[in-house]
Amino acid sequence: MAKQKSIKEEPIETQLWKAADKLRKNIDAAEYKHVVLGLIFLRYISDAFDELYIKLKSGEGDYAGADPEDKDEYKAENVFFVPETARWSHLQSKAKLPTIGKTVDEAMDAIEKENPSLKDVLPKVYARGNLDPTNLGGLIDLISNIALGDAKTRSADVLGHVFEYFLGEFALAEGKKGGQFYTPRSVVELLVEMLEPYKGRVFDPCCGSGGMFVQSEKFVANHQGKVDDISIYGQESNQTTWRLCRMNLAIRGIDSSQVRWNNEGSFLNDAQGSKSRRPITQRRPVEIRRTTCWQRQLRLDTTLSVSFKPKRDCRVCLGERFVDIKNLG
Repeated sequence: MAKQKSIKEEPIETQLWKAADKLRKNIDAAEYKHVVLGLIFLRYISDAFDELYIKLKSGEGDYAGADPEDKDEYKAENVFFVPETARWSHLQSKAKLPTIGKTVDEAMDAIEKENPSLKDVLPKVYARGNLDPTNLGGLIDLISNIALGDAKTRSADVLGHVFEYFLGEFALAEGKKGGQFYTPRSVVELLVEMLEPYKGRVFDPCCGSGGMFVQSEKFVANHQGKVDDISIYGQESNQTTWRLCRMNLAIRGIDSSQVRWNNEGSFLNDAQGSKSRRPITQRRPVEIRRTTCWQRQLRLDTTLSVSFKPKRDCRVCLGERFVDIKNLG
């Protein structure tokens, strides 16, 4: 009797991506990524809130006498407070309604109002005419199925992994433009292994969606170090990419308070001043647009040593502003 070939089940993130991509229909990948990643983020903070809510409501041990609706209780545990109308269970109950887009937008607004650190970070794109309510409801149902059963306790890890996987897939779908917000994981891992960020400050002057920060914390954890021994600092000139970065870090519990949106770009405006001049810094070639305006401003900056390629091939320059600062006190 011939042996049957064993069918290898696809990883959950691959299954989710295929299903989510089917629901995309005619929406451009650059726009759709905010729809999907925003919902994954919302599911994550809602799960974290629910977990603490149950503990507070039980009132056992350290939580005796606690009020599950007291915002300060969540702030003390570094958990985002999620209003009742923004909780995932509420969105699930409304997923089949034609007004689900407006409901999700209102949920995002409510969360930002309750959590100042998320102000202007969350996407409010769900009530737009090109996003079919039925497909949005299907997407909510799809994300609701992440980390069910025994995997529920690992929900944060699973959602973080799915978020990272989706970032990579959206970068591929966008083609060349995807490189503006995502650096392949293998490249980031190599950079971090070279930098060896055991402790100190990790600074990324063009941080994209935050992969360098995520990998740095993984490096510390893998080497039995203390994650609290490193602090992260970053700048990003593209506001939509900066929003992705803030969500990517929040979903992993990484403090992103020192990751700034800097629309002038790090070369022209060091938004963090001396804070970016301490260890550990990143050595990375940075693309400079082929414009005489940028070149003129960079050449006039006496704090920056810049080498330009010939005029017709002015694609890469190496800046010393953020490089080789390790030995400064």
